[in-house]
Amino acid sequence: MFSGQAHSFVQQARLAISLSWIAGYTNALTVLTCHQVTSHMTGPVSELGIDIAKGDWSRAAYLSGVVVMFLAGAFASGVMTEWGRVRRYPSIYVLPMIVEALLLAVFALLVDWQALGQLAPENAQVWLTFLPAFAMGLQNATITRISGGVVRTTHVTGVITDLGLELARIVFGLFGFGRKLTDARATAARWRTLLLLSIPGSFAFGAGLGTVAYEHVPTWSMVPPCVFLVFLMVRDLLVPIAAVDLRHGKHHGAPIVAIFHAEPPPPGKRFRLPDLTTWASNIDDHVRVVVLDLANVQGMGERSALELRALMLHLREEGRQLVLAGVGATQLATMQHAGVLLDFDADDLCGDLHSAALRAERLAAACAEDANED
Repeated sequence: MFSGQAHSFVQQARLAISLSWIAGYTNALTVLTCHQVTSHMTGPVSELGIDIAKGDWSRAAYLSGVVVMFLAGAFASGVMTEWGRVRRYPSIYVLPMIVEALLLAVFALLVDWQALGQLAPENAQVWLTFLPAFAMGLQNATITRISGGVVRTTHVTGVITDLGLELARIVFGLFGFGRKLTDARATAARWRTLLLLSIPGSFAFGAGLGTVAYEHVPTWSMVPPCVFLVFLMVRDLLVPIAAVDLRHGKHHGAPIVAIFHAEPPPPGKRFRLPDLTTWASNIDDHVRVVVLDLANVQGMGERSALELRALMLHLREEGRQLVLAGVGATQLATMQHAGVLLDFDADDLCGDLHSAALRAERLAAACAEDANED
């Protein structure tokens, strides 16, 4: 569930739907208990400016605390994610989610005490807003990092803005007002639109569900999101997705060649490549030849071989070329067994990065000549 930046539409949709309703649910409970939103900071920051102008310093200090806690949650997410990356955890995002689950569990206890009248009124508002604000900052930063900025789950303003832009892109491409979209890009735009639609819908569903739960069983109202987060974490620990991260490499040759390196998986851990087709949709338009260095991932399985074939066909449909570097005998055998080897040009399967770069430069030069002739 908590995958790397290159993940499929299905994974993105599951991620968005799963965590957006948790954010909406938590935010509804802070509004019902304290009349304060905590999943996004637009409201608190606006109120902060108003209270400062009015000279209500006590209220201003409280709102500053809410904003700082959200910021601290985002900072903590960044620290934990980097820590997991440096230590080469199979899933570097599960640690922030564990912390969020613990925070929401404590929040559930506080809601229980508040419902039973066991939480001192002078402390109730602080505890019932600072804690979830930290958790929401943690979640939003983590999901932003996971999706490369595609998915944000604790607020919907940016999502609705992105949705409007995506709809405009589809309309212009459909009626030929602007640059015509290729079939692959048109399909990706439609899926992204559905993904963006799912986020506010899930957020609203969570808010409604939280309201119903608090009205009928206030002492147990936070149990559903806590249990669901635990389920997601267990699932991610058992089968981490996209343990291989793709990073851009430096290349001093043709400007229309981009080289990417796959990081090695942790020792003794199984992995599978992310959805390379989705990943490729984020490559700059001017790049005509993509070099993917697989030297660090010798233990490639058949599913990864199929992903490479899908990537090659996707790039070919867009008029681009794929060159694989670091392809050894084991990888060739896997591709042969998966039935994809013959789909590749033999010259595009290179044993080392140097020969792959030379091959890519020749392909780039051919592309430049074809462009000049046109």
